[in-house]
Amino acid sequence: MKQYNFNISLSILNHLGRNLYRSFMTVLGEAISNSWDADANNVYITIDRDSKILIVRDDGDGMNESDFQNKFLKIGYSKRKDNKTHTKSNRPFIGRKGIGKLALLSCAQKITVLTKAEGATIVGGVIDNSGLDKAIKDDVSSTDYSLGQPSDSLVSKYDERLGKRGTVIFFEGLKDGIRNRVEYITKLVALYFRFSLKDPSFNIYINENLVTIKELDSIKEKTQFVWILNSVDDPYIIESEFKKSKILPLENKAIKGFIASVETPSDIKISGTDEKATIDLYVNGRLREKDILRHIPIARIVQSYLYGQVHFDDLDDETDRFTSSREGVVPDDPKFKELLVKLDVALKTIINDWDVWRTEINQDGDSENPRMTKKQRKSKELFNAVVEDFKPSKDNSKSRKKVDSWIKAISEDAEFNLSSYGECFVSENLLRKYIVEKKIAIPQNVQNKIDDWKAKADTAKQNANINFDIREDDSDLSHLDMDNLAYLADDETDRIKKATLRRDAAEYKPIRDALAHTSRLTAIAKSRLNITYENIKARIISLLNKA
Repeated sequence: MKQYNFNISLSILNHLGRNLYRSFMTVLGEAISNSWDADANNVYITIDRDSKILIVRDDGDGMNESDFQNKFLKIGYSKRKDNKTHTKSNRPFIGRKGIGKLALLSCAQKITVLTKAEGATIVGGVIDNSGLDKAIKDDVSSTDYSLGQPSDSLVSKYDERLGKRGTVIFFEGLKDGIRNRVEYITKLVALYFRFSLKDPSFNIYINENLVTIKELDSIKEKTQFVWILNSVDDPYIIESEFKKSKILPLENKAIKGFIASVETPSDIKISGTDEKATIDLYVNGRLREKDILRHIPIARIVQSYLYGQVHFDDLDDETDRFTSSREGVVPDDPKFKELLVKLDVALKTIINDWDVWRTEINQDGDSENPRMTKKQRKSKELFNAVVEDFKPSKDNSKSRKKVDSWIKAISEDAEFNLSSYGECFVSENLLRKYIVEKKIAIPQNVQNKIDDWKAKADTAKQNANINFDIREDDSDLSHLDMDNLAYLADDETDRIKKATLRRDAAEYKPIRDALAHTSRLTAIAKSRLNITYENIKARIISLLNKA
């Protein structure tokens, strides 16, 4: 019987590559990853936004004629054939399925590849997407489609520039152009390709400038807290100082990296771009899952402050766990799901730590954290907003440090006083409303006090040369404090009872007066104030129910 073989349509290129890759950074990442796998020491990226041209050149192993035809142009050829997992220089392979090269076709109208292995002549070809589109439309077989020929001048130029070995890829007519400026693309490269910063044998240059960790200084300077997952050898963390840091030991020791938080959510945005730093998953140094928290919906305010890097090289084993687009991990993969469980546990600690640490430095924390009552938290937030106006400029570091220590010393008392003043304000004004509603008459002895206080208030205004009204409501009741308001609001029949609003108000008065004069209260005074106010509040609620 006759033997048959597969005849692959060129349209498969659309399904496997050209239509899968959306992000310019993903495409650039494929080119950089190929250089890594080729044992390159240097990758040179040239970006010409005006001409819509991108050039990626490396000094890696390169390819001879056979390699170019039977490996690079063979869709599905994997460098991991024969169970090879590392390059000759012992780098872990990043490439896996042999289809990542198709990403190169997705972002430009025309791609030219020139490559040379040591001891071999330069080889290559041109892929013009318009010609490829026509071949796909005409249902041309892959065996009948030939790449275009590079110009002799280009071959001659790069035969010399590549030296003994290396590869260069030209992208011409970039689709949608290059939206971001070079300096922002440089930041994104530093952010996404961590192996370029951690491995001193691998360097990335953009328009002749070496990409270094300094590209991330704008985010690092805004970073407040860091949680280290098991351990981390990243110079971004090791060479930095943060307000707080903590090691989180995870059960799976293969999980490493860090999660950090910034001062405000806008601080993790890459200025001038639509990108922002997120908590990303890296495998063998390459970004594999952008914003891993998408799989762990915590729905807490802290999420908008966090970024970081989770490194889990164990995801790269004999099982292919990555999606065809190479832009993510298969969601149902058991090992990936196990990682998410471990991260979820770590996040619970991070959420609580973040709230505690933020409040310690007088900044708003997590309003949903039950460790503080709603009233305590709002008092804390009000105090934070008030003291911000009193802090010396950051340039005056000596004074600022001293004032920060003073603010810290009064913070607990201030939060208590602000809350207590609010309670007093509400209670006294509700009692005034109640007395008016019930048409309770003011006895002469109380009226005499009101007249005396009014006279003193007028004298104080005259001494201060003030002619405008101070009180919005200058009625008689506005001059009475809790003690006298309770005297009016209490029923006549309540006077003989052992516990009445009047009795509570009398006990409340001396502490209330100290509070109104902004004095810091003793612990026993605070305790008594809280207990007494709870009684007052209960009795006022009882009165209001009769209104």
